[in-house]
Amino acid sequence: MFHFRKLRLTFTFPIFNFSPKTHLKPSQNPRFLQTTKKSPILQPEKKFTPTTIREAQSALLEYLHSTRSLQFTDADNMCKNSPFFIQDLLSKVKIRKDSVSDMKKSISRYLCYHPINEFEPFFESMGLRPSEYVCLLPKDMIFLNDDVVLMENYHTLCNYGVPRNRMGRIFKEAPQLFRYEQGVLSKKIQAYENLGVAPSTLVKIVTLSPCLLVGGVNVQFVKVVEKLKGLVAKGGSDWIERHLLDCNWGLMLELLCLLGKVCSEEQLGDIIHNHPCVVESGGTTLSLIGFLLKFGLSVNQICLVFLEFPEIRVDQFLKNLRQCFLFFNEIEMEAAEIGKIFQFHSLMLGSSTLKKTNSLLCNLNVGKKRLCRFVEENPQEIRNWAVGRKVQPLENTNEDQISKEHKIEFLLGLGYVENSEEMKKAFKLFRGRGTELQERFDFIVEAGLDYKVVRDMIVVYPQILNQSTDRINFKIELLVKEGYPISSLVNFPSFLSYTPGRVKLRLSMYNWLKDHGAADPGLSLSTVIACSDKVFVKQYVNRHPSGPRAWQDLNAQIHFE
Repeated sequence: MFHFRKLRLTFTFPIFNFSPKTHLKPSQNPRFLQTTKKSPILQPEKKFTPTTIREAQSALLEYLHSTRSLQFTDADNMCKNSPFFIQDLLSKVKIRKDSVSDMKKSISRYLCYHPINEFEPFFESMGLRPSEYVCLLPKDMIFLNDDVVLMENYHTLCNYGVPRNRMGRIFKEAPQLFRYEQGVLSKKIQAYENLGVAPSTLVKIVTLSPCLLVGGVNVQFVKVVEKLKGLVAKGGSDWIERHLLDCNWGLMLELLCLLGKVCSEEQLGDIIHNHPCVVESGGTTLSLIGFLLKFGLSVNQICLVFLEFPEIRVDQFLKNLRQCFLFFNEIEMEAAEIGKIFQFHSLMLGSSTLKKTNSLLCNLNVGKKRLCRFVEENPQEIRNWAVGRKVQPLENTNEDQISKEHKIEFLLGLGYVENSEEMKKAFKLFRGRGTELQERFDFIVEAGLDYKVVRDMIVVYPQILNQSTDRINFKIELLVKEGYPISSLVNFPSFLSYTPGRVKLRLSMYNWLKDHGAADPGLSLSTVIACSDKVFVKQYVNRHPSGPRAWQDLNAQIHFE
């Protein structure tokens, strides 16, 4: 058993000999003074001079080539392109201050007695950082020449023209390329050359997509090259080298086949030559074609779009089209009218980014219905509403003037004084034409309320009439169906301004609570509707143990409908 009392700690303090010339300051303690004589060994620094690094590279090159019998080009590349390894090597070698000129000898002497793991500078020279190649180091060898298969495939790629410093990506993405038996990798490369792929093209594609050499010949890639040969004046391989070095060959083949059905061979050649971005984008272009087909564009119209494609990216073009569709939907344009505009103005719609709908309504100083009619009659004006352009308000028409007069007449009928401040404020609050406002007012009266009562409700809360008669009718029917008399609107007119989903959820939950004895049957309409969801859940829903669950179920059911 270990006893702490048997532990003996011995502290040894240095003995200092002070000569008569030694002078101590009052604040100095002789126990912490250092000797004036410095050690002849310099501690390694984190940064080394270029001369020191060159000497280390020269010593490592001589070791790898002469001692370890690596090919000179391999050894030279490893020495010049492994800065982390060189730094680590220098930090391990003790160099005397008076023998800096013998740096190379010191490193050579160190290497003779401390064999290195040659795979470390080898992987680093391939473009990998230490953190990337540490998991790739073999566990049972440290000398490169012991891995004959690796070096043979490495030399095959080097001799073919693959840059040595780009092979790290190949090793990470397709390590099986370096495990092929003798001659297999050369045959795979030769197979693509026999199919007409230029060596320079194949080198660049293999560097970016090394999986091309895994397994059998990539038929999709070969078919893409074959199709482009007959469409591009300078040959398919050269065009691929400039535009399609990193792409999904399956999607590319599908796109070329689809464009071949949509366009003639001459037209497809013009698209590839003049607008290569259409073909480069692959999957995005396929999405664009599908988007245009949904709006009824014919194959000839789609072909014309690509022949006159603007100088922007395909993904941005598609994004602009979607923004325009969202705009048409928000101003409540009919589907047939949207289709007509897309069929005849797709190029214009996709060439620039449209402003947001709320911004346009404000800047144009119009309502949704008038803007919708204006766009249907003048679709070319949309180009003037792009982001970055100043939008001018639309001019008033005779129809607008008539609507304004009807609106004033309606307000006068409610009891407002003409040209008064109250009337000006109400004019801004009421949205819609005067005839529409009168129609909505009459609808509420016909629902069972007195004319004067409805007039007082509108004066207190004018936003009621900013909704269509269909929405007003839905809320009134729901109110009566859930057990409230229509007279409840007199004290709570803002009920008609709440969303149908909120109204249905609150009233349904309140009835559930009443059926389960968790809520008083006489709660006012404003108490049930006006409070926030958080307050309603806390004060009413949580009164019953199953209340939260019922609330979630009703919420999901109503939003699903």
